[in-house]
Amino acid sequence: MFDRWGELVVRARFTVIAVMVAALLGLAGYGLSLNDHLSQSGWDDPGSESVTAAKLADGTFGRDTNGDVLVLYTAPEGTTVDDPEFTTTVVDSLNTIMAEHSDKILKINGAYWPTDAAPALPALSDATKQHGVASIAIAGDNDTEIANNFRDVKDVFYIDGVDVSLAGLQPVTNALNDTMANDIKRMEILAIPAVGVLLFFVFGGVVAAALPLITGGLTVIAANGIVRLITNFTEVNSFVAPVVSLIGLGLAIDYGLFMVSRFREELAEGYETAAAVRRTVITSGRTVVFSATMVITSLGGCCCSRSFLKSVAYGAIATVSLAAVTSVTVLPAILAILGRRIDKFGMKKFGQIQSNEQIENSFLGRLTRWVMLNPMKVTIPTVIGLLLLITPLTGIKFGGINETYLPPGHVTRTAQAQFDELFPGQRTEPVKLVVRGAEGGDLNKIIETGSAAPGLVEKFSIEGPAKDGVRVLKAGLLDRNMTADTIDYLHSASWPDGVEVYVGGTPAIEQDSIAALLDTLPLMVVFVVALTTLLMFLAFGSLVLPIKAALMSALGLGSTLGILTWIFIDGHGASC
Repeated sequence: MFDRWGELVVRARFTVIAVMVAALLGLAGYGLSLNDHLSQSGWDDPGSESVTAAKLADGTFGRDTNGDVLVLYTAPEGTTVDDPEFTTTVVDSLNTIMAEHSDKILKINGAYWPTDAAPALPALSDATKQHGVASIAIAGDNDTEIANNFRDVKDVFYIDGVDVSLAGLQPVTNALNDTMANDIKRMEILAIPAVGVLLFFVFGGVVAAALPLITGGLTVIAANGIVRLITNFTEVNSFVAPVVSLIGLGLAIDYGLFMVSRFREELAEGYETAAAVRRTVITSGRTVVFSATMVITSLGGCCCSRSFLKSVAYGAIATVSLAAVTSVTVLPAILAILGRRIDKFGMKKFGQIQSNEQIENSFLGRLTRWVMLNPMKVTIPTVIGLLLLITPLTGIKFGGINETYLPPGHVTRTAQAQFDELFPGQRTEPVKLVVRGAEGGDLNKIIETGSAAPGLVEKFSIEGPAKDGVRVLKAGLLDRNMTADTIDYLHSASWPDGVEVYVGGTPAIEQDSIAALLDTLPLMVVFVVALTTLLMFLAFGSLVLPIKAALMSALGLGSTLGILTWIFIDGHGASC
């Protein structure tokens, strides 16, 4: 099959390039609107207790909007938030915002100052009267609509000459998305030229170095179109964007290296261009397709997840598939056109075409022979080193996405930290108890039991009156990133008989999501190992190879996670 495909690509090289590039650019054009169709949902486990609590509370009282946007106003030095001029400026701004953006802003939940839409709430000022807060509800029927509406109005809250900062769920979400998008752009701007320079020294020529970058670029932009198509049929989380860029660029360049290197080796062996392309497709092309199949199979395990990992799988599978297709279509067609001109604009000192004999006698060839002659001398120290790198993994910690994922000096992270410090009883992400059927003594017992949980900044308090027998209790947390003990205590607590008590709130949703991920992890591992073992057995007729591959993957992945834990959890290198 690969033999015939190689011949076809050589004969119809211009047609292959025209058709494939047109298709890839068409997908890229369709994918330009991808960000408008990505979802902010999918972080939770739909079957968890916390989601049940959220559905019960939201279905009874409506969505809790108190933490959507918290606008923190700071009075000028020497004045307070009660200053008449300052008060007038802030109130006029809030009234104008509601009048002009009622389609995006649902309501003013409350503010320290009385407005046309809400009464004054004295609790929304700190003890020094230097800071006042307005709580704003953003319109929207789901997380994605709410996030998009906030993005449209985020700048209207600022006032010329007044110190205004934004905290709350939506500012944090928006800042995280923007930071991630900017990081991706920076990666593309910095990584592509850096990889191009590296490829130049590997191949010793501008043309050869450019080919993997071309296929990588086409893969990434076209993969966005496939993901955009998938959004028409299912919800796709916004986390897919960095997955497409990082995996697409990396794998497409990797596959491009296989193909270009093999083609140059075939030329060095004396084959004409057509024969070299055909042999490249038969050998490296087959390797690329097989590699992509294995990666796609492994990614299929993510589909077992009940969380955003499904979206990761969608994006990664689309990207890997395109990387393989581009590498066995566009790339060999270009090679067929270039022929020996692939070394045009090069430097003889670097990356010269080498025959198999020359490669065998090179440094890497000699090193490989030594390794094969001394397997135990290499294997034992390498395995011990990898196991040592895995040891920090015992201290790994999982957490939800919040403002601490922003850079330390980010304005939103600073604003959220300032708000939490000034208003410890008004946390934007409290832990909640959603109670049904509790009155009098039972309700008091629930409050007393819940308030004994570790890590709370306050006792549980009742959030508004009961409705249809349902009440919501809430309490802030001392440390938003240390919630496991609190949630575990509440899950294991003994509640009065005949009363339904559900542990909810964002901290509980995050803990339940992590638990769901860990619960499905064994199934995902079994699924991936079983399928990849079957595929490798069918390809090579050996069970030793897939077992070796599984062990090597476990050592490699474990050591990588160990290094990440050592750096990011243990904090090594934080002062650098």
